Amino acid sequence: MSTGFNRDRDEFARGGRALIVLPDQGDAHRDADARLDETAGLAAAIGLVVTDKVAVRVRAPKPATLIGSGQVEQLAVQVRQDAADLVVFDASLTPVQQRNLETALEAKVIDRTGLILEIFGERAATAEGRLQVELAHLDYQGGRLVRSWTHLERQRGGFGFLGGPGETQIEADRRLIRDRMARLRRELEQVSRTRGLHRDRRQRAPWPIIALVGYTNAGKSTLFNRLTGAHVMAENLLFATLDPTLRQIALPGIDKAILSDTVGFVSDLPTQLVAAFKATLEEVVSADLLIHVRDIAHPDTEAQRSDVEAVLAEIGVSEMTPRFEAWNKLDLLDTEQHDTMLAEADRRDDVVALSALSGEGVDALIEQVAGKLTAGHRRYWITLEAGDGAGAAWLHAHGEVLGQVSEELETQYEVRLAERDYERFLQR
Repeated sequence: MSTGFNRDRDEFARGGRALIVLPDQGDAHRDADARLDETAGLAAAIGLVVTDKVAVRVRAPKPATLIGSGQVEQLAVQVRQDAADLVVFDASLTPVQQRNLETALEAKVIDRTGLILEIFGERAATAEGRLQVELAHLDYQGGRLVRSWTHLERQRGGFGFLGGPGETQIEADRRLIRDRMARLRRELEQVSRTRGLHRDRRQRAPWPIIALVGYTNAGKSTLFNRLTGAHVMAENLLFATLDPTLRQIALPGIDKAILSDTVGFVSDLPTQLVAAFKATLEEVVSADLLIHVRDIAHPDTEAQRSDVEAVLAEIGVSEMTPRFEAWNKLDLLDTEQHDTMLAEADRRDDVVALSALSGEGVDALIEQVAGKLTAGHRRYWITLEAGDGAGAAWLHAHGEVLGQVSEELETQYEVRLAERDYERFLQR
């Protein structure tokens, strides 16, 4: 992955100094201080030291610099005073805006998309994750070559297969990027096919799949560890989890289910990342049940909920997929807020209030999950050969056997099953 930010990363990435700037365009759904804190957390996720957080009111975005010239001058003074290496704009900047701001501020500038891509690039642990992040980086970088690379104005003679004579270096570099992206997409398609085969095998097994989804740092991995006894990285850190993790769990009335911990979403998640991580997020698309984990103590919890729902729709999750919300982090609320949230959750059948950290409410969550997965069960009469012990064990594990009539060569079972499980049983 080659970005201008990456190449100079050693100057400031670990212990480097960053000024956070929020161009505030009057979003009534978000708290400006909470947004600044989130961006500071994103910067901290790659080891940057935040010197200050500044909200800049933007009434009419400027094509050249996004913010006004007077505001740019004020920021330039602060950059010098803070000895900042980097200015992080919590917004999307065009390549021209980014270049102009770097010139005016005399510091490297990166926007929200670039910052998130850097975090993903550092955190991706698997070969698949690295492929996905590199693809997203190249897609993002393709339009910013004019900013990042200093040799692009050179002309060179060309050969027929590289373009005509006088092809600019920027055209050649873009061609290299396109070729690399094509190779990455082919590799990811193979990964996706392999993942699809594994998923088909699980569905034929068949075990229900439960996917934890939610905003980054909502506590999904802590809840995952609580439910499975696993030791997935769970820190108070944005994007602590990038690669999906699957574990089997037992639930009341369900012998085995697969629980999936997924990458956290974030507001303004780069479209390049949504596209690149489609293979990973297919686990969410195919899930039998979604648990939307929310940080109920966060001031922007409602806006975060909307962001997650928007990404779920974008990746193709059906509105028919059963889901409910886990209102997490009760332990961070004061007594009055805590009791209010519990009372509100008790009034609803699509919410469980809990603390994944302390364990409060987790038993209620398990009952809710089991209830959702077994809801809508129907009664079936299924005939098995007398020696089909595996089939009989499957019915007992995945359904409720209400009765049976045995004859010499076969046994008829009266069993209550979910329609999906009945279809799976027929395919076994």
